[in-house]
Amino acid sequence: MAKTNPLQFVQQVRAEVSKVVWPTRREVVLTTIMVFIMATLTGIFFALVDVIIRSGLQGVLNLFG
Repeated sequence: MAKTNPLQFVQQVRAEVSKVVWPTRREVVLTTIMVFIMATLTGIFFALVDVIIRSGLQGVLNLFG
């Protein structure tokens, strides 16, 4: 494996960083809002599943208990 000197390494890093396409402020805000919405919907879904499973188990236990 070829070794590069520190100067070449820094130049290569700067060249790669200049290729990065940074998101706009609007894109960041929209994706952040979407993450919060999806996290909320996921939380509601799993809470409902938990209630359904819990009530089903309680029904079965009351039936035999």
